[in-house]
Amino acid sequence: MVYTVGVADLKISGDVMDVLITYALGSCLGVTVYDFRRKRAGLLHCMMPDSGIDRTKAAGNPFLYVDTGMKVMLEDFYRNGSRKNDLIIRVAGGASAKQNEDEDFFQIGRRNFVSLRKYLWDEGLMLKAYDVGGYGSRTVTMEVENGKMLIKSKGTLKEL
Repeated sequence: MVYTVGVADLKISGDVMDVLITYALGSCLGVTVYDFRRKRAGLLHCMMPDSGIDRTKAAGNPFLYVDTGMKVMLEDFYRNGSRKNDLIIRVAGGASAKQNEDEDFFQIGRRNFVSLRKYLWDEGLMLKAYDVGGYGSRTVTMEVENGKMLIKSKGTLKEL
């Protein structure tokens, strides 16, 4: 079954027949976690870097933010028997709102990626791969069966 992950949303599956997909990643991040031993996959579509800007909003929907969204996703993996060494973490998105990044005053995409890297570092985890920055949107697909992460951007499809 194909599950669409909306903006500020998270889906996790252990069914090898499932595919997780999220569309229109601009400055947002599409973070995938894959446990290769258990064949479980998660896809988080988060919008903002740090829940500290609005704890009430983060409590209502932790998937809005990189830090709280990752916390919820990783806790689910650990609760279901995953170990840190079994997790493959990849990310796409983090684009600039302007074609010229110097004109992107808020730099949300860049800040989202920095926030993710800091969060993972603090948790003792590393990114396996990333496709971030630039200008334009991306679509991310995650196959539960094999952990394959595909990115479609500007008419091209690639595996990350």
